Amino acid sequence: MTMAHFTDTRAGYNTGSLRTRLTGLVNEYRERQAKYNVYRRTVTELSSLTDRDLADLGVHRSQIRGLAHEAAYGK
Repeated sequence: MTMAHFTDTRAGYNTGSLRTRLTGLVNEYRERQAKYNVYRRTVTELSSLTDRDLADLGVHRSQIRGLAHEAAYGK
């Protein structure tokens, strides 16, 4: 029989007060939401451009989501 081992790598969530942990979770949520907002805004703005405008930027319409992901989350 094999035993599973679990390691929680989220720094600071297992120590400190409940308030500290909740603050960390709220901050993490806000950071994720901000990144997602950048992603959505980038997709929306690039999608609103014409194919010619995108071509002038050197971007094909099929690249929009990838570029938005890179803008929001990095490589």
